Amino acid sequence: MSQADPVPAASRLDDDGLLRELGYEPVLSRKMNGFGNFAISFSVISILSGCMTLYGFGLSTGGPAVMLWGWVVVGAMVMLVGSALAEVTSAYPTSGALFDMANRLGGPRWGWYTGWLNLLGLLGAIAGIDYGAALFTGAFANLEWGFQPTAGRTMLIYLVILLLHAVLNLFGVRLVNLLNSVSVWWHLAGVGAIVGALMIVPDHHQSPHFVFTTFVNDTGWSHNWYVVLVGLLLAQYTFCGYDASAHLSEETTKAQVSAPRGIVHAIGWSWLAGFVLLFGLTYAIQDYAGTQGSATGVPPAQIFLDALGSGGAKALLIVVIIAQLFCGNAEVAACSRMVFAFSRDGALPGSRTWRRVSGRTGTPTRAVWLAVAVAAVLALPALYSTVAYGAVTAINVIGITPAYAIPIYLRLRAGRRFQRGPWHLGRWSTLIGWTAVAWVLFVTVLFCLPQTRPTHHLVTVSSFNYAPIALVVVLLLASIWWVVAGRRDYESPALADDAELAEYAEGVV
Repeated sequence: MSQADPVPAASRLDDDGLLRELGYEPVLSRKMNGFGNFAISFSVISILSGCMTLYGFGLSTGGPAVMLWGWVVVGAMVMLVGSALAEVTSAYPTSGALFDMANRLGGPRWGWYTGWLNLLGLLGAIAGIDYGAALFTGAFANLEWGFQPTAGRTMLIYLVILLLHAVLNLFGVRLVNLLNSVSVWWHLAGVGAIVGALMIVPDHHQSPHFVFTTFVNDTGWSHNWYVVLVGLLLAQYTFCGYDASAHLSEETTKAQVSAPRGIVHAIGWSWLAGFVLLFGLTYAIQDYAGTQGSATGVPPAQIFLDALGSGGAKALLIVVIIAQLFCGNAEVAACSRMVFAFSRDGALPGSRTWRRVSGRTGTPTRAVWLAVAVAAVLALPALYSTVAYGAVTAINVIGITPAYAIPIYLRLRAGRRFQRGPWHLGRWSTLIGWTAVAWVLFVTVLFCLPQTRPTHHLVTVSSFNYAPIALVVVLLLASIWWVVAGRRDYESPALADDAELAEYAEGVV
């Protein structure tokens, strides 16, 4: 079915009928097609956000060889994780996604902790993406007008971007669908423009031998194997957020097939395009040390400047910034649906407020405002600390990554009790599932390891890895809130009765 094709009424009834069987009354507007569902995950992964933001990290932590080959390896493993998650999504296409799957396969406690990990990860992702866009916007303004991107000014840009994304998400899923569809072509064309310009314009290029074999260790660690492992984080951070397809499944037609396909296709196209982008950037490096220590604070911007001059650099920065804005907007959409779904099950303080849906647009508008408000608070420490952005990134990855493995593990544990949907892995399901769980455990440990060796063996604010703290805080908060209210108010959707469904329907205003 093409993007412009009308959706048959029978298809909508099938989707809504399944949702009722799963215990939820349909209240969101189901106007997103399969391409739009793919587009939101592709936009959230956003290679022009993740690869660009952490490119400087990659230059110091393993260098070109680890960036390129690490991208290949991590992309392959993420494809296995995404495929295993897609199989469970096909069986349970709901806005709650990961926590709803855990609820049904493992019980309320599993769903509770999965939901809090996923929610904190999504909130951290909004902050990380939009603050990254603010940094790139400041770099562009510096080149164009001599603007000095101080911490306060960068924060102001960040808040304006958050406000923009909140407003865009209030207009309904049709606009979200349109923007994400444009985002796909913007990302692909943007990668083509960036790589094409970097291949054609400069007189000097690095050799393929340099691009694929050069190893750089500026971390202070003497064990190269350790640096290689830490260097994988560039790719793993970028490959986050593909659960967005699952979170938008209640607004997607033919969701049992469209949502899992959206996850897998988003990972696949990002894997291919990201490799091309990393190759193009590294191939065009003119001065490695100068790129690492760029006065712009953004190493890719320095590559553009050295290879293309000021005019070309500013043009490509605009391409990147717009892509990052698309990415942040898609993340707000995904996170707001998670807030809505978690509130629908009574898991959040003030759940009755956050689960309300606009009768005009079919959008959880209050959930949108809550998502951007919390994201604004998460980034406030950046006013005082230069490493705060890394801490926000840690909240993102340490929340989302383990949450991917929980429903996959519970699906494997359930064995034949799991009733798979129309999209499934067949006889490969068990092998792919256990491999996915093992990979997530591995990278979760990686996220908790120190990335830079402390000078004189003294841990400082700039060398401390905040990921373990983020993980402990999330689990501690989830445990406290479970004791305070969760045991009383949280209801597994598998046990939802007609009275609860009626209450949810009354929340539509």
